[in-house]
Amino acid sequence: MKKIKDVEKMVQLLLEGDRRSAARLITWVENETKEHHEVMRLVYPHTGQAMLLGITGSGGAGKSTLTDHLISKFRAQGKTVGVVVVDPSSPFSGGAFLGDRIRLQKHFLDDGVYIRSMASRGYLGGLSKATYDVIRIIEAMGMDIVIIETLGAGQDEIDVIHIAHTCLLVHTPNMGDDIQAMKAGIMEIADINVLNKADLDGAENCLRHLQNALSVAHMEEGEWLPKLLSTVSVASKPGDIKGINKLVTAITEHQEYLKESKAIDRVKYERVEQELGLVFKDELQKMIFKGLKGTGKKREYINSIIEGENNPYSIVEEVLNTYLKTKSKKK
Repeated sequence: MKKIKDVEKMVQLLLEGDRRSAARLITWVENETKEHHEVMRLVYPHTGQAMLLGITGSGGAGKSTLTDHLISKFRAQGKTVGVVVVDPSSPFSGGAFLGDRIRLQKHFLDDGVYIRSMASRGYLGGLSKATYDVIRIIEAMGMDIVIIETLGAGQDEIDVIHIAHTCLLVHTPNMGDDIQAMKAGIMEIADINVLNKADLDGAENCLRHLQNALSVAHMEEGEWLPKLLSTVSVASKPGDIKGINKLVTAITEHQEYLKESKAIDRVKYERVEQELGLVFKDELQKMIFKGLKGTGKKREYINSIIEGENNPYSIVEEVLNTYLKTKSKKK
């Protein structure tokens, strides 16, 4: 009972904007402590109002510097900003490498900005179930905008589209992004494509490739046509920083489109659908492995696959059928 009261008190402090409570709740969620489910039960009714902005792209594309500029622009508009940086996981500890967080350090003393780094924990799309929960907690904290910066872009790394209202895909010249984008077709998933480092050699050629790729995108009538913008997010002189204001304008235009076309309803539905799927997947996996614990069946299944006597799909089908029938009989 005391634990429930502690969670209730912590969530109440979160709703009042308390940063230490947010940090503690996020730690509980990431570590999947026994308070996890109660935290999310209390947090959910206070979510769904923030604008969610996803930023993805290959390593070295300048996502963090763009995020840095966008935070400054949004703060100048009087908006509060939460940032979730999904870092590569340490293969030993499972923790996040905090490089991106260091690059955003100038905002750490701003009470209107809350930044949290997370490990991807082996999820190819970069967004684990814990990431979704952390975003909900930051929403409940009262942030107007939540930016989700993911660790990469590719066919298997586009999960951010399932949670963000507006998604940016960041490219750079001479990194093969344009060819990769056309081959994988991932440009169509982004609402705004950004050619960053547009002051480098090859930028104009890259811009043409990206524009050509967008021109063949299959969009239904009335759908948002993905935009393509160029930016320079790092320069020796502040006056040489370019394209940031246009990027903010494009984000605003996309938000207006979502509201006017009612597409925001579809986006929110897809977010919850993806979120629910992740919760089912994780909880079912934990349940089954817990049921197999101590029976020796897990080792038996693995050895049968190694020896070529069985395969993962048949085993999963067998376990699910057995497990679900057993549960059904108990009821």
